[in-house]
Amino acid sequence: MKNMKEIERMVTMFSEGYAIAAIAETLHVDRKTVRKYVYQEDFSEPFPQRTGRKSPLDPFKPTIQAWLAEDARVRYKQRHTAERVYQRLQDEYGDRFTCSYSTVQRYIKQLRAERPAQSTGTLELEWHPGTAQVDFGTADIYWQPGDTLVHAVKYLVVSFPFSNAALWQYFPGETAECVVHGLQAIWQRIGGVPSRVIFDNATGIGRRIGEVIRYAELFERFKVHYGFDATFCNPDAGHEKGNVEANIGYLRRHVMVPPPILQSWDGANDAALAQAPTLWTRPHYKKGLPIAELFETDRKALRALPTNPFHPVRYLRVQTDGYGKFRLDAHHWYSSGPEWARQELVVAIGAFTVVPYTPDGTPITRHDRQYGETRTDTIDPRTTLHRLSRSPGAFRNSPLRGNLPEPLVTTLDTYARQDLKGCLQALADVTERYGFDLAIQALENAVQHHQIAYPDILVRAARMAEWP
Repeated sequence: MKNMKEIERMVTMFSEGYAIAAIAETLHVDRKTVRKYVYQEDFSEPFPQRTGRKSPLDPFKPTIQAWLAEDARVRYKQRHTAERVYQRLQDEYGDRFTCSYSTVQRYIKQLRAERPAQSTGTLELEWHPGTAQVDFGTADIYWQPGDTLVHAVKYLVVSFPFSNAALWQYFPGETAECVVHGLQAIWQRIGGVPSRVIFDNATGIGRRIGEVIRYAELFERFKVHYGFDATFCNPDAGHEKGNVEANIGYLRRHVMVPPPILQSWDGANDAALAQAPTLWTRPHYKKGLPIAELFETDRKALRALPTNPFHPVRYLRVQTDGYGKFRLDAHHWYSSGPEWARQELVVAIGAFTVVPYTPDGTPITRHDRQYGETRTDTIDPRTTLHRLSRSPGAFRNSPLRGNLPEPLVTTLDTYARQDLKGCLQALADVTERYGFDLAIQALENAVQHHQIAYPDILVRAARMAEWP
């Protein structure tokens, strides 16, 4: 299997008019391989299959790269040696770091061999139609009408320097998943793909260290899928993305004062896409023409959208603990289910969701993704119903109580063990068949009529599902 850079080379040459035979000869690959990739319409990451073990150093590689990147700012004799990197990893990660010194030494040698000399030149800036700039801003928002507490969120801005048109999307963070999700939504809205996109070095899609660019794999797949050229700004060259920074400020002053009320991510982002063109009636700051008129020139320069949309998630294998919970992003814990305790699961991570899967690829539940550096524990009580029905004594301390109506909880607390067990078993089975909300309604109805036998609850649920 070819890596994404080789695949991108084939796709790029084919789009430039090279014949399949010429591409195969130039890149020294089989014609069938070239034909396979140039006609491939979907480069989304496939659901992962079991592969060999990765290097135990993989979780620490981003940290090592960051340390070596910081070395460029200090004197040569104060820079990290392989031995110093090894010592710092031991000191900062303790028992979690189990690699040998030779493993660290080989990786640092590899990094330094790959890093070319840095360039000191600057780019002559000329913004052609169809070129875009991308960056994040931060804004305060309210979640609901009447809220008095503001929350800080990110907003991804895509601007077109030729016309000064800008579109935006709200997100809880700045990860690669957020970038890919937002770009796809905006490009679908405007009906095309920019030929070249300039990113800030701080976005979550990757890092530029000197002249070496390391993309997150999710973004690299997205880039090949949509066929655009991505460029990082040079260090200390903010003018290379001055247009998007100006639009970030414009949107903060004109759209986000007073703080907007989001209520939901999907609703807020749909509204943002609809609102953006209403801001394009103003004249361009230099050309004098309306932004909307200039944007039509930008639009004509866009590349066509691919046939299939991209699936903006990455897959990660995780190990659950004794409660069936797993950790992501160092601080955030999510439930899978007690029956999946101490097992390896595949998790799909998106901008807004985290979905754990069974080993056969069946979704277990769907969590809202958490962000920030404060520990969070996200539990879906539906995943604990069957285990709870076998241990009804745990009901008084279970997370399920907080998801049931208070009068129903009060009544269930009065039941004998066997009656409570039957109610919880019925709640679990009805949830699987008809959903959690209908299961609660059926149980409430059964309790009100004092008919709490397991078959009675199932019959009531079936009737409610058939005649809502």
